[in-house]
Amino acid sequence: MKKVLTTILAGAMLLSLGQGASAATKKITISVPDPTTSYIYAAADEFAKRAKAYSGDTLEFNIAANGSLYGGDTAAGIKQLGSGALQMVVLASSVYTNFVPGLNVISVPYMFDDQAQLLKYLNSDIATELFNRVNKMNITVAGKWTRSFREVTNSKHPINSPDDLKGVVLRVPNNSLYVEFFKACGAVTTPMNFSEVYNALQLNTLDGQENPVDVPFSNKFYEVQKYISFTNHMADAWLVGINSKFFKGLDDKQKEAILKAGAEVQQWNVDMMAEKDKVALQTLIDNGMESNDLTSDNQKKFVEVSKSCYDKFRELIKDDKLFDATAAFTGRK
Repeated sequence: MKKVLTTILAGAMLLSLGQGASAATKKITISVPDPTTSYIYAAADEFAKRAKAYSGDTLEFNIAANGSLYGGDTAAGIKQLGSGALQMVVLASSVYTNFVPGLNVISVPYMFDDQAQLLKYLNSDIATELFNRVNKMNITVAGKWTRSFREVTNSKHPINSPDDLKGVVLRVPNNSLYVEFFKACGAVTTPMNFSEVYNALQLNTLDGQENPVDVPFSNKFYEVQKYISFTNHMADAWLVGINSKFFKGLDDKQKEAILKAGAEVQQWNVDMMAEKDKVALQTLIDNGMESNDLTSDNQKKFVEVSKSCYDKFRELIKDDKLFDATAAFTGRK
């Protein structure tokens, strides 16, 4: 009887230990807005691999593409992340601006010279304070990654200076930053859902559109556009968000693993985008598009147009101190 009781107790202890080990392993779903072939999916996958390894394999990740978990509605995705309905979401800082208006400062046209300066800014005390504002929404920022700058494509002629945009019918997102800037350049701005853009370009309802180079590549705009001009007019960032309550429930090693992976993938993402952008551009050229870069003098002309809109941009950002600190950081003041 004593032997049987000992065996039962030993079995119970083993079962208890097994349950404890299982409970320590956390499964996390990361939601991203774009397809499995996208840059951001690749970056999320790299993040997941690193965080899993750094956690001692106690974190397991699944990546949900195409914004499927929030029905493609980014505002809903942010709200669900804050409520805890979603664990992790990677979205552009620009889509957070309805909740944190200060994040508009990142996308002020020509606020940043290049990726290197944007990266430096994202790691600055100014940006740290800015991204910390998201914490009030019960969202912890686990990573701040850059995006490729936006370029102009059109079917009329190369865009070398603001004058070249005069009269060009250009699709822009329904966002005042874009509308005000391109109107100031002389373009005829046409806010439109992206799903309608290809047909509008094909029918010549639009002359052009603006997006990072991977967008005309992946959407085969080379079939309906002749020119891509590397205007590099607008920046954006990816905000890697995790529900704060969920994050606090992780053990210290798991928290550290997530933050370490988020920080490391920042540079990995920059390098990955640079390589993939080259492939995207070469594909556009191979399919008949012509590309051009701006001269330093012409870029300064675009910067001056943007500066002429600063009063309107300040109204959107609703934080003069932040605007001034950012402009001073990037030499725009």
